[in-house]
Amino acid sequence: MIGALLFAAFIALMLAGVPIGVALGAAGAAAIALANAHTQWFGLLAVPQNFYAGLGKYPLLAVPMFVLVGSIFDRSGVAARLVAFATAIVGRGPGMLPLIAIAVAMFMGGISGSGPATAAAVGGVMIAAMSRAGYPGAYSASVVGAAAATDILIPPSVAFIVYSVLVSGASVPALFAAGMIPGVLVGLALIGPAVWLARRHGMGRLEAGLPRPPLGKSFVESIWGLLAPVLILGGMRMGWFTPTEAAVVAVFYGLFVGMVIHRTMTWRDLFPILREAGELSAVILIVVALAGIFAYSLSTLGLIDPLTQAIVHSGLGEYGVLTLVVLLLVVAGMFLDGISIFLIFVPLLWPLMQHYHWDPVWFGVLLTLMVAMGQFTPPMAVNLMVSCRIAGVGMEATVRWVLPLVLAMGLVVLAVIVWPELALWLPRKLGF
Repeated sequence: MIGALLFAAFIALMLAGVPIGVALGAAGAAAIALANAHTQWFGLLAVPQNFYAGLGKYPLLAVPMFVLVGSIFDRSGVAARLVAFATAIVGRGPGMLPLIAIAVAMFMGGISGSGPATAAAVGGVMIAAMSRAGYPGAYSASVVGAAAATDILIPPSVAFIVYSVLVSGASVPALFAAGMIPGVLVGLALIGPAVWLARRHGMGRLEAGLPRPPLGKSFVESIWGLLAPVLILGGMRMGWFTPTEAAVVAVFYGLFVGMVIHRTMTWRDLFPILREAGELSAVILIVVALAGIFAYSLSTLGLIDPLTQAIVHSGLGEYGVLTLVVLLLVVAGMFLDGISIFLIFVPLLWPLMQHYHWDPVWFGVLLTLMVAMGQFTPPMAVNLMVSCRIAGVGMEATVRWVLPLVLAMGLVVLAVIVWPELALWLPRKLGF
């Protein structure tokens, strides 16, 4: 009975417009209070204890740092220089600017771990350029929003850090390595329909008449941005620093590039950058802490085991259950942000992972793929919100363009399910 009230209270609070973190914490605290009413509210001491326990994890130190990295590189001019270099390589022509937008977003994924930050950085450069070339704003916003979704797959990734905190047996380095190949496959899969749609609908006719940047000059100007993923990922692979320390190194590298090399930032820019990163980090970490209360209430009430047994004995079989999980996450991704999906569903899905012996690293990549898909699937798509705001269009106008991109990403999800080695080969090769 209390378990039903827990979920009913959570859903009711969300429908009432209460922030997701508050809804999780309030529903969990109410359930704990009802379950421990006989102890005269002493059971509520578990609420502050689990609030702190949700935050007191070393890997979470990397979250505000990688969020800060995204804000710094957004203002450092790196994205604009990478766009010029990519344009110099692939040239001009119908469908080339969408291809460049996706390629640059994938590369930015090796610097920042936040999809919305990349949508802002790449969208600020590419949406205006695509508009000048004759691409509709809704199409440009759709391509940029989908391209930025690759960032939580290509390391470093805030999503993988949060997942590693929730699941034992899935280290951050292993998850970073596991996300590389699926992340690249997602980018390649998105390029196909993006270019096909542009050419089918006669978009970008003005693109061929725009100047092509000189290759040598654009390469020299973009070299500092090109070196950023090498420093971050190479340093972790060589054992020079941990993922958390790598985030700090990336922050100082971004400040050096922005303030000394490109000189697009000054000391006056630091306060708004720190404020923006601090606000976003606080939102993420408060949701993590409040979700700890919700997860504790689930375990205390003994709800997880009966749910697991009901699913296991439903007669669906392993792949039927996996299909059900994927469909559930697709729907959840339309309404919830990625961090909330992890915090709500991972404790519920963990017993299924153990029962079917699913590799936690592989499942983390699969779950992150679904979250990435949700980042550009209306009605609640954080990446799409950012790109639509830049393009000045409503999200409803993007549906016709987003659907083929979602289907392309669905093929990568299917491939990772059928061939788990797409996610597991690289971390095994690197010894993680």
